[in-house]
Amino acid sequence: MQLIPVILSGGAGTRLWPISREAHPKPFMRLQNGKSLLQNTFNRAAQLPGVLEIVTVTNRELLFKTEDEYASISANIHLSFILEPFGRNTAAAIAAASLDIAKRHGQDTLILVLTADHIINDIEAFKGAVSDACALAHDGRIATFGIQPDSPETGYGYIESEGSNVLRFIEKPTLEKAQEYLDSKRYLWNSGMFCFRAGSLLEELEKHAPTTLAGTLKSLATARIATGDKFYQLELDSDHFVNVPDISIDYAVMEKTDRISVVPCSIGWSDVGSWNAVSELTQVDSAGNRCQGKFYSHESTNCFVHSPDRVTALVGVSDLVVVDTPDALLISTLDNSQDVKHIVKQLKANGHEAYKTHRTAHRPWGTYTVLEEGHRFKIKRIEVNPGGSLSLQLHYHRSEHWIVVSGTAKIINGDSEKFLHINESTYIPAGEKHRLSNPGRVPLIMIEVQSGEYLGEDDIVRFDDNYGRP
Repeated sequence: MQLIPVILSGGAGTRLWPISREAHPKPFMRLQNGKSLLQNTFNRAAQLPGVLEIVTVTNRELLFKTEDEYASISANIHLSFILEPFGRNTAAAIAAASLDIAKRHGQDTLILVLTADHIINDIEAFKGAVSDACALAHDGRIATFGIQPDSPETGYGYIESEGSNVLRFIEKPTLEKAQEYLDSKRYLWNSGMFCFRAGSLLEELEKHAPTTLAGTLKSLATARIATGDKFYQLELDSDHFVNVPDISIDYAVMEKTDRISVVPCSIGWSDVGSWNAVSELTQVDSAGNRCQGKFYSHESTNCFVHSPDRVTALVGVSDLVVVDTPDALLISTLDNSQDVKHIVKQLKANGHEAYKTHRTAHRPWGTYTVLEEGHRFKIKRIEVNPGGSLSLQLHYHRSEHWIVVSGTAKIINGDSEKFLHINESTYIPAGEKHRLSNPGRVPLIMIEVQSGEYLGEDDIVRFDDNYGRP
């Protein structure tokens, strides 16, 4: 049977803010080896025997960033994407992947569900666990991966088991209960990874979550599909997908089915679910401090510091998390690092962009960085990739000045079209249709000065877009 890994990639980026944000969630976080969590997940999947295709379930806003991540990986793999118009939790994502794979490859195809933001250090043990899971899936079972616990972790769900038999799933426990589970040796961490035949999962969805299956099937029936050489892209229809229940695959199927089995494994796994977990991936110094970046301390112990750009100094403090980014600073105790999600909720409720984007934002055509912002003005550094093009657009409330500092720009400004070179500039008045493109072979770098009564990113009307954005 063919094995197709399905990578679930997305999320709101709440527990690892301010590095992880809605438009740059946890899968894109870089590890100390220079690769992102997503790239490491893709590499693990690509190394499995017989894998010729990898499906990634994500959203359109993250598609081009995901393609950039995969482009730097040398692998002879067919890339398939299922694009959700908005998140509907793991049951809908897995249902969409299973329906699509069953249609294209048959119901007997084996599916391996992986999350894009986990760490697995023992690759050979992982391959062995996948082989065991495939054997169970071949016989019609739905296999989940249970991680042998080595500490009383309160941030994970648990599975009570006997051998490969699942007795029950358990929500995140108290510390006292977690210690009890660890001591009993009957409990495993719930990894959220699964392996099954496509048809087996669809049968269980029909039995236990028929509304999820029916809604997802309708979204697929009117989906937009694009194909190419070693490329497949399916965009779910939003009008039907909005009616799909927002529910996890655990609640929808795994806790109800009588076909569930578990593969107990010790694979060096972590879901990197908090800054406390991230700190454990960093080398510790003699005072128990863990540092990423420019850090100095005096009589400070057991602190984690992420400060790649600015010098951070700690004096006489202990048990702190300090995460510094160009536009946001997080300070927390290690014990409370999971609660950063409450700050994200406050930012979102107040309409502050820091919940969603970094000062540098990625777009299909390149990036922009906000250099300075004040009353009625904003200054950006814009970098357009070779061959990249912004949409044909206009803004109602702001005008823009563009100055080329590197490369060549092709400009549409109203009815005129011209090329700008280094040290040349143009003015785009509010309400004027315009477009910026890079016709060259090197990146185009520009400074943009915006002025007007409203400078939000949503003041945009697109008339034509190369990347399918609305």
